[in-house]
Amino acid sequence: MQGRTGTLVNRLLWPATLLLSLVLYVAVGMDDAVGRCDGGAEVPLSRVSGLGGESLDDGDEVLVGGIVTGVFLGAERLDGFFLQAEEEDGPAALFVYAPRLDTEFRQWVRPGVRLQVSGRRGTWRGQPQLQRVEGVRFCGEPGKPEAVSLALPADDERLRALSGVLVEFPESLTVTGNHTLGRFGSLDLAAERLYRQRSGIDDDGVARMVLDDGSYRSNPDPVPFLDELGGTRRTGDRVGNLRGILVHQFDDWRLHPVVEPEFEVANPRPAEPVLPPGLRVAAVNVENYFVTLGERGAGSPPALDRQRAKLLPALAALDADLLALVEVENRPAALQDLLEHLNRVVDRRYARLDGSVYAGTDAIRVAWLYRPDRLQPLGSPASDAREVHHRAPVVAAFQPVDGGEPFLAAVVHFKSKIRCPERGDVDRGEGCWNQRRMEQARALVGFVDRESRRRGVEQVLLAGDFNSYAAERPIRLLERAGYRNVIAGELPPERHYTYVFRGASGMLDYLFVNEALSDRVTGAEVWHINADEPSFLGYDAPGGDSPASRGLPFRSSDHDPVMLGLEP
Repeated sequence: MQGRTGTLVNRLLWPATLLLSLVLYVAVGMDDAVGRCDGGAEVPLSRVSGLGGESLDDGDEVLVGGIVTGVFLGAERLDGFFLQAEEEDGPAALFVYAPRLDTEFRQWVRPGVRLQVSGRRGTWRGQPQLQRVEGVRFCGEPGKPEAVSLALPADDERLRALSGVLVEFPESLTVTGNHTLGRFGSLDLAAERLYRQRSGIDDDGVARMVLDDGSYRSNPDPVPFLDELGGTRRTGDRVGNLRGILVHQFDDWRLHPVVEPEFEVANPRPAEPVLPPGLRVAAVNVENYFVTLGERGAGSPPALDRQRAKLLPALAALDADLLALVEVENRPAALQDLLEHLNRVVDRRYARLDGSVYAGTDAIRVAWLYRPDRLQPLGSPASDAREVHHRAPVVAAFQPVDGGEPFLAAVVHFKSKIRCPERGDVDRGEGCWNQRRMEQARALVGFVDRESRRRGVEQVLLAGDFNSYAAERPIRLLERAGYRNVIAGELPPERHYTYVFRGASGMLDYLFVNEALSDRVTGAEVWHINADEPSFLGYDAPGGDSPASRGLPFRSSDHDPVMLGLEP
């Protein structure tokens, strides 16, 4: 009986004894492992970072001290933390790369704690850091330093002096780009939305800052910074409560937040386009509508289904009488497939133009669809087969069925700015291949003039993707030839964009009318359903099947559709 009682008592006392042993072990063992600041000679952070004093070499052993301002431990994050100290010339900071930091050390790595850290000086992607950490010593908990206040645009030299420092933006910023949100978990921010009239942007200082997610991993899951209700984060939204660590990586200034940013949906998804009265003409880049799978368009039947499920509602909502289509696969089957599927979802059917036209040698082509109950083609369409065009423009004459004035319409797709050559038609401020686009613009003017005279139709419309921004020479050439940019004349400047590239919005898609047609214009519209949306919501992207994407017209292409109205 006594034995059993003793065993029971021992069992009851064992947890308490174990707990006391653990507490003593942690108190003594941790102190031995971590230690306390010993007053050793610390190397200034600015010297390790290369911003002050005699520079150090990679591999040099150093002891540094500072207050922890940002903690991003773990392989899914930055694998380290930031130290900051106040020095003679102001705050200095350093990133400590610590992928294998011992568990007993980690408890001290929290914001507001002052640490001494020993390790070796190193460099990652051109930026200095402390690595191969050998010891961490606790020096007290004075609290985090005050964040340095910043505003955009900012001076690059000042930003370099603050690299690694805790900063804040007292004023909210605007999301001016979101292309890398799904790929790298980052957004482009600026004081206000950035626009471009040319391929280059004349910045007054650093106008754009990247809001990063405390990691450089690819394809984050879940995607950060999304609107919880809509599942998107559109260009034009606002963001405040921006406090974090300033770094320069991957050719951009970045902010890794230490508090949760606060977003405002300042540019909500437009429910439907504002339809101008009269005959409606829309230009739509359908972003590689291919029925040949695995080439430039959908790579599988489910992807093609997703593409149709997004594109068809967009085309139907435009309710256009004449559709100028860009980036259709250069096979008759592709246009026929699009036509058949579109006619299943609209009340008034479309038709394709009869007659054979030269579609060019490119993988994609341009095409017209029209409503026979509203428009009657006059004769056969024609295309310009000259080699200057990669996608031959197609011209056709139409007349309202009630007998109104006829007009001539050309659908256009100029050479893009990608796949730049090493020499020759290189980028000289308006993107590469601009000499070719100038040649295409001259050829287009001459071709349309000849067709206008041949058919006896004076009123002319140009529509499509011109791959040139509003202040670039191809657009100016068209304007000098007597064509008016309808979007610029009918909508306010903040609506003058159809495409977002590298954090700036600009026009690539246009509707031009000559003087004879200008008086018939009843209005214009850019339906901002695509350019403002993050690319990961596209039909061929990881988010293409999400509730924020599937079956919705948003991000049905990378270009916004444009539209004008004409008096019948």
